Amino acid sequence: MTVLQSSNPVLTDDHFRSAYGHMMGSETATVNGVIHKTFVLVGLAVGAGALGYSVGQTIPAAAWISSLVALVVTMGVYFGLRSKPERAKILGPIYALAEGFFLGALTAVFESMLAASKIAVPGGLALQAFIVTASVMGAMLLLYRAGIIKPTARFQSVLSTVTLGITITYLISFALSFFGISMPLIGLSGAMAGGQAAWIGLGLNVVILGVASLWLVIDFGLVEDTVRSGAPKDMEWYCGFALTVSLAWVYYEALKVCFRLALLLSNRD
Repeated sequence: MTVLQSSNPVLTDDHFRSAYGHMMGSETATVNGVIHKTFVLVGLAVGAGALGYSVGQTIPAAAWISSLVALVVTMGVYFGLRSKPERAKILGPIYALAEGFFLGALTAVFESMLAASKIAVPGGLALQAFIVTASVMGAMLLLYRAGIIKPTARFQSVLSTVTLGITITYLISFALSFFGISMPLIGLSGAMAGGQAAWIGLGLNVVILGVASLWLVIDFGLVEDTVRSGAPKDMEWYCGFALTVSLAWVYYEALKVCFRLALLLSNRD
């Protein structure tokens, strides 16, 4: 089966042939296969997250150390899959374990910070962030299936540009933190201080959560294009990896939103 026209660079004719030409005619990718691979990767992330949460409760510095590891792993996986997406079968689980551990440790640190301020979150931050993440995925899937939001080339281009800006801002904020310099509206120092800056920071956080959520639409389009184009079964791992990356980002932003809200609402009492 020939590759259909797609806005996804992985599925363009030249890229597809160079990466998978030798595998054409083998078993092809299916939606059920992608779902299974996604569950495997998310399961690995959750398992690593549970370990990270446990470690983060006793060693708060683990969150910051694991953030560096997760950053290095993410960059390595990105460049590793850029030209050879079939490597996702190996690199995907590595990413899921590193990112899951980081998110688990970060969740534990956030909960410890709230506990120190005598702030209780019903069910814990992890549950609240999970509910938001699951709700976002369901909403994006409905919007995609209804055709309300379509992953066109222009949509992906604009979203990529905005995401690049967010990434650069995060990296600058992360680098400045080593010198004791904070960006109150981006970091969580403003949330801890309260006041107008805390509310503005919450608003920016919600906007970034929205940007992260829109990447799920891109991922759904990738899955549909992959199955329709008759891509080899190994592409299921690549699609699962893409979905896992987006879900991890959504959880990360949802976690911060829940943390900011807990602080702001407690300050109103």
